[in-house]
Amino acid sequence: MDEPWDFEFLSRIVDSLVTFLSEFVDDWLANDMRVAVFKILFSWLILSLVAIHFAWKVYGHTVNDMYYRQGTGGQNGGTPDTAPHLSGWDSSAGEALKTHHE
Repeated sequence: MDEPWDFEFLSRIVDSLVTFLSEFVDDWLANDMRVAVFKILFSWLILSLVAIHFAWKVYGHTVNDMYYRQGTGGQNGGTPDTAPHLSGWDSSAGEALKTHHE
């Protein structure tokens, strides 16, 4: 049977998380070049994710309809190459070998 987590373990996790966050805030408020680069890259990441989100909201149905075309054919709306009950290997196995005649 699993032993329940003791309070000391959870306390250490919370303390390490608080320490990490306080160091992060101290670094964030510092006027350092690496912090400036981080802020620029972090802003670019957030801006890109927001742009992808809004683009998907606007064009998502169009992209989805292009991928899953409506039709009576194969999985994505195309015409199947073989009968639905036969795989590609089974359909050619029963036929005689064809040779090229000029």
